[in-house]
This record gives sequence, C-alpha cells and structure tokens, in this order.
Amino acid sequence: MGRLSRAELQQLNRAKVLAAARDEFAGRGFRDAKVDGIAERAGLTRGAVYSNFPGKRALYFAVLAELAERAPEPPAPDAAAPEAAHEPPHPEPDSTVFEALGAFARAWVARLPLAGTGADTDEKRGSARLGMHLMPEILADESIRRPFGQLLKLDAILLGLALERLRPADAPHGRLVRVAEAALTTLYGASQLADAAPGFIEPFNVVRACEQLASLDLNDAWPPPYLPYIPHAQPADEPWDPPRAVDAVRGAPARLAEDGVVGILGLHRLEAAEELVRAAPPGATVTAVLVTANPGELAPLARLSVVGLRDCLRQAFPPSAWPRLQVVCDESGALAAAAGVPAVSDATEAAVRIESGRIVARADGRGACHAAASAGAAVQARTERAGGRRGRGGYINERQPLS
Repeated sequence: MGRLSRAELQQLNRAKVLAAARDEFAGRGFRDAKVDGIAERAGLTRGAVYSNFPGKRALYFAVLAELAERAPEPPAPDAAAPEAAHEPPHPEPDSTVFEALGAFARAWVARLPLAGTGADTDEKRGSARLGMHLMPEILADESIRRPFGQLLKLDAILLGLALERLRPADAPHGRLVRVAEAALTTLYGASQLADAAPGFIEPFNVVRACEQLASLDLNDAWPPPYLPYIPHAQPADEPWDPPRAVDAVRGAPARLAEDGVVGILGLHRLEAAEELVRAAPPGATVTAVLVTANPGELAPLARLSVVGLRDCLRQAFPPSAWPRLQVVCDESGALAAAAGVPAVSDATEAAVRIESGRIVARADGRGACHAAASAGAAVQARTERAGGRRGRGGYINERQPLS
C-alpha cells in the first residue's frame, strides 16, 4: 500500500477522531467526556484532535450530525423501483395535511427513548441518549442559540411548504408555516420531556395533538417585504460554475446548474429562505446555501437540524409534496465564492439568479433573496417597455437596478 497523501491522512485522522468521540460521549456522557480520552481512543495526540475540531462541543455536534446522516433510510414502498432511490417513501396518494402531520409526528416520536414502550433497541436508546446534551449545550451559549433559532425557522419553512403542497387544488392557498412551527414546538417539547421525565410522554397523545394542528386557524399570511427598503437586483453577465454539493433536504446531489435562484444565507438570516421560494417564478430551481463564520461548531449543527427534519419528511410526505427548496451546507465557502460572495458571516444575505449557465442578476443585503428571486418578472416587464431590446443572458444592456 502506497503512502497516503496529506489530504488522505487528514481525512483518516478525522474519521478516527469522530469514531473515538462517539464512543467517549456514549460511554461517559458529554459532560464527563475528555479530549484526552478521545485522543487516547483514537491513537492520536491531543493536538491531532484539535487540528480537526476546534473544541469538544464542535466535536459533539459533528458526531451527532454524522450519526444522523448515516442513519438508514426507511424502506421504499416499492423496492423494485431503483429510480426512486433518492425519493422519500410516501403514504397513500390521498394524504391530507392532517394525515401528514400525524405521520411526521409518529416518525419523530419513534426516535425518542420512551420508557415502557417495549420498542426501543439498545442501539436506538444509545443513539437517543447520546443526543441528550444537545439542548443544554445550545442553551448555554448565546452564539449557538441565535443560529439554532434560525435553523428551526428553516425547518418550519420546509415543513410548512410541504404541508401546503398537500392541499386540494380548490382549497384556499393560505400559508402553513405557523402550523409547522406549532408542530415543531410540540415535538421539541416532547423530546425534552422524554429526556427529563422518563415515562411521562404518551406517544399517542403527542401524535394526536400534532394532527389537530391541521385545523387550527393561526391567521397565517405571507407579507411581502416592504419594497422601498430592499436592495435592487443588479443585472450581471458572469459564468456560473458551482462546485458539486449535496442537497441536505433530499440527501442527493444538488441541482445547481438549472435555471433558478441561489441565496447565500448566514445562520442569522435563514428565515429569508422563504423569500426565495415565495418570490421565485413557478418552475425555477430554488437553493438556499447556508454559510457561517464559525463552521467548526455551527456547520455540523446546521446539518444535524436539516437532516433530522428530512428523516421525518421521508416517512410522512409523497415525493410530489416535498418542498422545492434545496438546502446546501457550504462549510468551506466554495459555493458562496462561486456566486461571487468570497467573504461570509452569519449575517450574510446575498442572492444570484441563474439562466443558461450564467449569473444574470445579483443582489446583496437584507432583502436580497426577494430581489433576486423576483428579478425575472421585473426583467420581462422592462424588456417589454424597452420594445424587446435584450442583451446577453436575456437582460437589457443597461446598468440599472432591476426594480
């Protein structure tokens, strides 16, 4: 066997550290786990652990994210359909919002260590107990709490969009994100009580409570941004050559080459992902790229949040109801750089519009997602006013805002 390259050796050491940390956290609990103990289990030095992860909490988040990403997918209803390998198993074709919320809640509750259910395996109990310190660690630090709140906003947007797609065509087209927020509030509360008060949670009651949210009127409406205060999308004509990336919502390669809009969002601005979807024209591919100034701790937390939601979506929604929003966790910043955003922070909000393999419009600052996503309609209107004069990429050759 030849010598490993530096990159291969680093990848091998990282895998050793993750495996050792998983055993240390499972055996001693997060609070009592020691970095020296992890290094000893991995057969590496303490410095080698810190060269891969900035601290014990970052390592803990990374272990939980890896476990979630490696969890086996639920079996598809038709194992003879390999082309559907990346599509979620689906319930009956006549699924309703009521049924989907119930199925989603059942999938969520099934992951919890519920005393007395008789259904827990040692592996399941161990995995659940490994995550018992997640919320205490989030609560302990404001720098973690704020992005986590935005990650939950993103989860609620994804769940709400999926619920909206289940309604009959003749039903009122209201927003269901607040219903999704209420469901997640119920389920996260159940998760905390399952850890803090074993035997208290009655799974059937939790599922029934989530089902009943389908009929709850929360006066949910989508208020568009106040347009005078959002930036204009500027016309552009630049190559678009994004690196390969994974859509965390589907666990499959992200479709980044297709026409659509890509938003670059710091972890304090994730709620703007909804503006990408609401303002984009029908048929456009919509992608939210998650970036952070603290990738060591926050990037695995972001992956954990989205993947945890995905696993429940798979068991509750037909493929036709999955939200069209793609989510990419851009830990290295390579995708943001390809979009012309080389420096990122947790407050970043920028967006680009893609047509025929080129960036044809871009916006930056608060409201950029709405500006770039709605640029197509604005361009079409301006083109008509200009008598059909169009430049390369479909845009008028005038360096003026697209308003």
